[in-house]
Amino acid sequence: QVQLVESGGGLVQPGGSLSLSCAASGSIFSINVMDWYRQAPGKSRELVAGSSSGGRTSYSDSVKGRFTISRDNAKNTVYLQMRSLTPEDTAVYYCYAEIRWTAGEVYHGVWGQGTLVSVSS
Repeated sequence: QVQLVESGGGLVQPGGSLSLSCAASGSIFSINVMDWYRQAPGKSRELVAGSSSGGRTSYSDSVKGRFTISRDNAKNTVYLQMRSLTPEDTAVYYCYAEIRWTAGEVYHGVWGQGTLVSVSS
């Protein structure tokens, strides 16, 4: 069974920085995309940043220039470095990955359990 485990959330003051990590473990043959989503209270889940296995990255307009997604394929881990945080960044952040258990399998979408990021003074 494959699972994604996020870490690094917490409370930070406006203007501060925080880093998240998400590690995939279990029976993994290959990973396609590894993305970060977030869901703020009362809002739907939104894609924040994405990374492909080939190294391409993408960002939502709301975080472009402030957040950086990176990936260590050898460790099956994706990171999200966040800076210049504002209260509007407060949300539960979820890791998402498309994973193949074995060769010839289709990719399966897997979600992490989420980690809370609170930006407040």
